[in-house]
Amino acid sequence: MHGLYEAFIEGGWGMWPILFWSVVTIGIIVERALFLFGSSINKDVFLATMQKCILAGDVAKAVKMCSAANAPLARIVQAGLVKVNRPDEEVQAAMDEAALRELPKISARTSYLALLSNLAMLCGLLGTVAGLIKSFGSVGGESVDPSQKARILAAGISEAMNCTAFGLAVAIIGLLGYAVLNGKTQSIEDDINEASVQVLNLVIANRQKVNVAAVGQQAA
Repeated sequence: MHGLYEAFIEGGWGMWPILFWSVVTIGIIVERALFLFGSSINKDVFLATMQKCILAGDVAKAVKMCSAANAPLARIVQAGLVKVNRPDEEVQAAMDEAALRELPKISARTSYLALLSNLAMLCGLLGTVAGLIKSFGSVGGESVDPSQKARILAAGISEAMNCTAFGLAVAIIGLLGYAVLNGKTQSIEDDINEASVQVLNLVIANRQKVNVAAVGQQAA
């Protein structure tokens, strides 16, 4: 850690914007990872449970299990199941409305990671160019002691290279986080699309059982 601190100090002013982008990048990665991995459920197990409940006409149990799951997929399916005593079009409309609420939450902020990676890399490049300009400008001065030119040039190049290294490191972290989180986001969205269609088809195909269950619940 001491060596990392020294490299940061040697990097000059260009290290501070890189540090800012790194904090924002890591913050988004942690927040998105907690949300996405906490919001995912086993689609196959969930669908098997929904199928069992719908075929048995026990829609109330299916709704309770959706509430217990507390995941975007479950909330979308639940929105359709609570409308099972309505026409098929209303069931689909309820699920579509719930999907419009849930899908933006799943994809939120992940796309910023690509931008932040580029900003960190560009700030590293800017710090590199500034360090080289500073070092060569200092060496080229007539008042500079010739015996000190090598030291000044080495310090400027060190500043430039540290900015490059830190900028690239933050960019790599950001791009890796973007790749993993974007893949997880796409996986959850695919599961939602597939599961919502399958549950809707189950409701339509077993409309008689579902209507009997709904009538029984209203009578009770």
